[in-house]
Amino acid sequence: MIYLDNGATSLHKPQAVHRAVANALQRCANPGRGGHPASLEASRQVYACREEASKLFRCPAERIVMTTNCTHGLNIAINSLIPPDSRVVISGFEHNAVTRPLHARQVKIRVAGRRLFDWADTLESFEQALKSGADAAVFTHVSNVFGYILPVEQMAALCRHYGVPFILDAAQSAGVLPVNMEDLGAAYIAMPGHKGLLGPQGTGLLLCGRNPKPVLFGGTGSESFSQSMPAYLPDQLEAGTLNVPGIAGLAAGLHYIQDRGTENIFRQEHRAMARAAADLHALGFRPFTGEHQAATVSFVPEMDSEEAAQILAKQGVAVRAGLHCAPLAHESAGTLETGTVRISFGHDANPSQNAHFRRALTKIIPSGR
Repeated sequence: MIYLDNGATSLHKPQAVHRAVANALQRCANPGRGGHPASLEASRQVYACREEASKLFRCPAERIVMTTNCTHGLNIAINSLIPPDSRVVISGFEHNAVTRPLHARQVKIRVAGRRLFDWADTLESFEQALKSGADAAVFTHVSNVFGYILPVEQMAALCRHYGVPFILDAAQSAGVLPVNMEDLGAAYIAMPGHKGLLGPQGTGLLLCGRNPKPVLFGGTGSESFSQSMPAYLPDQLEAGTLNVPGIAGLAAGLHYIQDRGTENIFRQEHRAMARAAADLHALGFRPFTGEHQAATVSFVPEMDSEEAAQILAKQGVAVRAGLHCAPLAHESAGTLETGTVRISFGHDANPSQNAHFRRALTKIIPSGR
């Protein structure tokens, strides 16, 4: 199978990730719940993951919280930073992991920037929204549907200028693009472990620039005499038993990324995306492409998007079709009624994937073209 659905999850992990998970399953017990070797080894594995993430994202290790996925982290961040009735600015390309928690908090949402691959529009609209009055901002780094890389450094600078705290959704950028907590000055940055960071599913990271509010309450292995959660990170947000095998695998994925370099991974993925976009053009399709684009490209076929994806699957190519849990992004791009077929490359992108994809595309070209 040619796997081109890395926007959903990375499937082909480095072998070091597999070994780390297996090793943790054999050697690790519950971290912080004992002084015996198996518990101590679990604690070492968890801390090693924090250290790897600290180096990559320039965030103090103790302010890096283990989550189950990016959605988990975003919910913690939104519930901590944004009280009900707040005025919140978001981009026009947000995932439901941002919009649903905001709607649940009954906040006043202003959408800023609806044009794909247009930094000028994004920044102008975003600044106007901040000027008009905002209590917080939440925005994605990269659109999960179209691969649009938003100008997050400039957006962060605008937030700092107007005194508006912000949350960054790094679901599609962590491990591929620079994400620097020190430089951005975010209140929170949430990311999954299982996508660009190449860890197992059920893992994620929340970088905390502020003191959050816990959403889970329970045992932490620390301050057991108290009926309140510990007042310090990361214990404050890590109630219950951590996914130690997953975290060990995530640490291996983070180490792999730092060895290869995010710039090299991005270059390889982007080259494959550009080739796929060119093939789509050559075969008469209209892909959504632009200057500021990561390794994801979408297009609208002349048949139902889901049907097109099924035909590609029968040709051995795994893609995703539909609304991709991001109806706001599709509304911005004018594809809300049709959805799109999305192709998203990963760290293992190579010319043979492109060649197989191009051959498979011929099966969804309408007869008569």
